[in-house]
Amino acid sequence: MKLTLTTRPLDAQAVEGWIVFVQNKKPLVNGNGDLLTELMKKSNFSGEFAETAVFPTFGKTKASHIILAGLGKASAFQIQTLERAAAAAVRAGAKAGITRFVTEGSVSLATIPEAAFVHTVARGATWGSYNFETFKTGKKKKRTEPSLTLAGSFKNAATCRRALATAEIESQALLATADLANLPGNLAPPQKIAIWAAKMAKETGLACAVLNKAELKKQNCNALLSVAAGSDTDAKIITLKYQGTDSKAKPVVLVGKTITFDSGGISLKPGKGMSWMQFDKCGGMAVLAAMQMVALLKPKPSVIGILTVAENMPSGGATRPGDIIKSRSGKTIEILNTDAEGRLALCDALDLALTHKPAAIVDLATLTGAVIMALGHTAAAVVGNNHEFNQKLVQCAENAGERLWELPLWEEHKDDMKGTFADLQNISKSNTAGTITAGAFLSEFVPDNIPWAHLDIAGTAWEETPKAWMAPGATLFGARTLIEWIKGL
Repeated sequence: MKLTLTTRPLDAQAVEGWIVFVQNKKPLVNGNGDLLTELMKKSNFSGEFAETAVFPTFGKTKASHIILAGLGKASAFQIQTLERAAAAAVRAGAKAGITRFVTEGSVSLATIPEAAFVHTVARGATWGSYNFETFKTGKKKKRTEPSLTLAGSFKNAATCRRALATAEIESQALLATADLANLPGNLAPPQKIAIWAAKMAKETGLACAVLNKAELKKQNCNALLSVAAGSDTDAKIITLKYQGTDSKAKPVVLVGKTITFDSGGISLKPGKGMSWMQFDKCGGMAVLAAMQMVALLKPKPSVIGILTVAENMPSGGATRPGDIIKSRSGKTIEILNTDAEGRLALCDALDLALTHKPAAIVDLATLTGAVIMALGHTAAAVVGNNHEFNQKLVQCAENAGERLWELPLWEEHKDDMKGTFADLQNISKSNTAGTITAGAFLSEFVPDNIPWAHLDIAGTAWEETPKAWMAPGATLFGARTLIEWIKGL
């Protein structure tokens, strides 16, 4: 989506679609109040969150259509509300054949600064323009690139232009990665992920290194290798490095679970829903998108992204329940359930992350179904060894239009993961607190003096049904939070 900002009045913009946000049943725009009120009354438009309506103007404005987008009640407003409403408005307009949009960019919302409004609307609108249609044979005709103009008398136009430029970079990274994230397992095996990452790194100036099966064996990454033991495709660890502008600062490390397809292995998953397991790579996809943003935004700290890439399949050579392996750290693990494979992939990567002497580590993974039981599909869980760090990420998520909820990590949870015949086991003894005990397992691979947070994004990584703000597919949840955190370092 082409994004522009102008200080010319909104009424001077001759475009197809004029997006008007509605909060507390009132349009947030200067002028044309009578027309908008009339349209709302005639259509019974109440302005509920992500509610949209498209109306022809019949020459009453320079825009041929008005698109109303609901923000709901002011008391319930969050950044996520605005970003999704902007996406919903673009999607509603696109269904009406609209490609050129304009909106009031200098809207005054008590809870959000002007520049943040511009950034959020621009990124949301761009995300709303995305559809994964690569394999739909009737969609080969090249579409006109949509555009959005943010117009108004800005208090600080220069700051808003910078915010718009940042939004454009972030949006480009999200859309580019979404095409990879949405590929099925047969078209996005570990090798394809490695090729994509190397190409992106070359284009953006990141350093990229890929460990293949032989190198993983030398590194004693036996936990990750055990996940891929039943697959015809080899596991890989992809490392992307950005050298920050502050050469004295320790790097931060992002680790992403990238299971290109998860059958459960010998502990085979039920057939229902297994087709969605192409999205078990979404932790790594969020890291890929964040690293592309980092490369182009050039923040102060150095940032390292590590993707643990494998396919989890059953075969005669697959890891069996009851097998014992030695991880890269030297700790031994009883693998009691091969469908608890994400923590096995991550633990070797966390130990590898320590070699970079990091200031902090964040890992992201579609790790447990238990997180959906706890938080549904509206938030991801954060578990870690540092409460202040966890809360910092919670705040960054809120500012970025995502939601995190901190869960505790107590010694009893760690005790629950101690093995009978090895140091650890990969599922808990009590079969309770699944999200927390998974985090407890991972905590064994990070020392307490390094701030570490684990984000369980299993409930938020993809959408299975159409939403007003997006089509089914990968959400790239976590990438927005990561870049918000990194920009603030």
